[in-house]
Amino acid sequence: MTNYPTETHRFANFDGTSLAWHELGQGRPVVLIHGYFSDAQTNWIRFGHAAAIAAKGFRVIMPDLRAHGQSDKPHDATAYPPDALTNDGHALIAHLGLTDYDLGGYSLGARTVARMLATGATPTKIVFSGMGLEGLVGAERRADHFRHILNNLGQHERGSPAWMAEAFLKTTGGDPIALLGIIDTFVSTPRETVTGFTQPAVVVNGVEDFDNGSAADLAELLPNGRLAEVPGGHMSSVTKPELGQAIADFLAG
Repeated sequence: MTNYPTETHRFANFDGTSLAWHELGQGRPVVLIHGYFSDAQTNWIRFGHAAAIAAKGFRVIMPDLRAHGQSDKPHDATAYPPDALTNDGHALIAHLGLTDYDLGGYSLGARTVARMLATGATPTKIVFSGMGLEGLVGAERRADHFRHILNNLGQHERGSPAWMAEAFLKTTGGDPIALLGIIDTFVSTPRETVTGFTQPAVVVNGVEDFDNGSAADLAELLPNGRLAEVPGGHMSSVTKPELGQAIADFLAG
């Protein structure tokens, strides 16, 4: 696979938070948003997904969410109002002057995509990955799970889901205080709003991933949605080349 150089840039958003984004490839813009505890490098670049998409003729734009990656990690609660990540996404689109683009996300990134669509974003194609219907319509369903992880670091039973999430947090160098703030930004998207996402859409999900509910139900509810199943669960599917290839094939189709 071609080794695409990655460029990193920064801009200041609505509240002065400095946000980073990374780019590789040339062509049609696609914005891809990573998951909670993760960053663009881990979610999209490390395992070749961005390169697979760029190889199809795309300019792959990958922000680091606030409190993640190379973006600022403020500890002040005022930095985490509801839909803060949504506003950051809109600000990046505006900053780059994108009008004809595609939009996708993994897990929290997919929920952010839904919120951006619900608040006026107009991409041509959309990608929901690591996401099921319940994760969009019930954003709070996993909030207590994540609060428990972050408030009890070092105390989780070895091998438990909480322990595995903490282990992942260590690999990405996450800031627990800032990440607790992110939970306050979660906003649900009603079913009737999801049915209004009429763009061509793909739901790319690990066959063992039920963390955010049913991906099949989400694909069925989307008027022009289809399901693409790939190997793995919520944590492991990101490491599989099939995930990036499924997204690349959909975007290029």
